[in-house]
Amino acid sequence: MSEMHVIEAVELTKTYEEGRIAALSGMSLAVRPGEFVGIVGPSGCGKSTLLHLVAALDRPDAGVLRVAGHDLAHEPDLSHYRAQHIGIVFQLHNLLPSLTASENVQVPMFELGWRRGDRVARARDLLGLVGLRGRETHRPTQLSGGERQRVAIARALANDPRILLADEPTGSLDSQAGDQVLDLLERVRSESGTTLVLVTHDAGVASRADRLVHMLDGREVEDGSIPRSAALAIAGRRRERVSP
Repeated sequence: MSEMHVIEAVELTKTYEEGRIAALSGMSLAVRPGEFVGIVGPSGCGKSTLLHLVAALDRPDAGVLRVAGHDLAHEPDLSHYRAQHIGIVFQLHNLLPSLTASENVQVPMFELGWRRGDRVARARDLLGLVGLRGRETHRPTQLSGGERQRVAIARALANDPRILLADEPTGSLDSQAGDQVLDLLERVRSESGTTLVLVTHDAGVASRADRLVHMLDGREVEDGSIPRSAALAIAGRRRERVSP
């Protein structure tokens, strides 16, 4: 892997249903440490598949994928790799409903063998960071959608990851809660130097990224930047089309 890149993917392919569905077809991507990259494209173009491969939730069928110095096609222990290097925020927070906010945040720490007192203290600090101090004992059903997503961000930060992956993190939120989540992600990235890769279909969300990677049919079709004003204009037209 180039020392300039924390993520380097070359000609990745990934298929499902015994090869009948091609999710990725020669996808390439390079991300520098501390960069905020937005992955955009139509539904079904392979955005989430790419994110799942970087997160080591699945393995590529072919191609090269090196992340944080690890060859993920041949990494023997993907769970330990994730625990050491990766934080993940999903569109639906994926919190465990039977656990409190604090207990949900502590889940990634078990893989690294943290002691209970250290786990509790770390979870308290992270919930404070995301504006939820005093909500440690609340369960997901006792929190708003925006609050649940902030717990999910705190959980993603539990292992102090080098790379933070977010898959449509505002997709299930209203605009105000979505803006708060994006502000938080940007602040974490700015203060910690964490690399942030975010999948979105929303041009307004995408406009916050340093660089956009456009995908179509399982591969990259454009890699560059989009002016914030242009992205917001696109988002505005989109809202007008869906308004009743």
